[in-house]
Amino acid sequence: MDISWDDARLFLAIAETGSFSGAARRLRIGQPTVSRRLAALEYAVGATLFRRSADGAALTAAGERLVPPAKKMAEWAGELHRAAESADNSPRGLVRVTGSPYTCFDVLAPFAGHVSRKHPGLRLEVLSTVQYLDLARGEADLALRTRPPTNADLKLVYTLETRNAVFVSKALKAKLPRKPTLQQLPWVAWSPPFEAVTPNPQLESLIPDFKPVFTTDNFLVMVAAAQAGVGAMVLADVRHRFSQDRGLVPLDIDLGPYATGQVHLVCAKSALDIPRVRKVSELLVEELEYTKRR
Repeated sequence: MDISWDDARLFLAIAETGSFSGAARRLRIGQPTVSRRLAALEYAVGATLFRRSADGAALTAAGERLVPPAKKMAEWAGELHRAAESADNSPRGLVRVTGSPYTCFDVLAPFAGHVSRKHPGLRLEVLSTVQYLDLARGEADLALRTRPPTNADLKLVYTLETRNAVFVSKALKAKLPRKPTLQQLPWVAWSPPFEAVTPNPQLESLIPDFKPVFTTDNFLVMVAAAQAGVGAMVLADVRHRFSQDRGLVPLDIDLGPYATGQVHLVCAKSALDIPRVRKVSELLVEELEYTKRR
């Protein structure tokens, strides 16, 4: 019995998203197609791989056994794809870069304009997510992350040390005490399902009974609320050539152990063999170096 990569990818998408609809969105196919192809796979395997319920799709014991080899298959498919693309000597085409919503909004979106002006043959796809995409599988080519890689298949290209600060609108700053404490500030923060995303846990550890005045599941809405004077938010205080005046000013306030952070440029080890990925990586390192000198 042969299990194709398409079948393995379908199985893995259901297992990791926990639902047929989630798998359909990830693979960009219809949900009926997911159901039909899974039924064919289960018939070929001779076992039920998922238990369907109103809550989604849960792996059976037979399905659990397929997860580790399916993940390895996904990683090797990514490696095969990168090896094939490394034969193209021209830095042209699409490069997918992923990062946090803040990084994508503040750095990668304007950086894409810089890339298009300097290298018209290159195109960027910026993937904004609060969860890390799997670079080894080829879900993205490059990533800007706050944690260094621990996977042996990933390469740390560059690290930038950053300073974090509390930002508010000028109007709100005028209403605050001259030297406010963290407890005295109204806070803008993440709402469920992202309540565990930075900086919520850090603020909870610094502020007893932390209760933000405004929460949202969208970073741009968070920024808009801060600009409107609703509350304060924690951002990396980074000056780069694309920096724009967003109407927010930093406060002189101590964030304790969270006053500094890091941004890591990461990729799969073999990704830099692809000329277009290597070129975008070099341009990103240039920008991070420029930021360090500011």
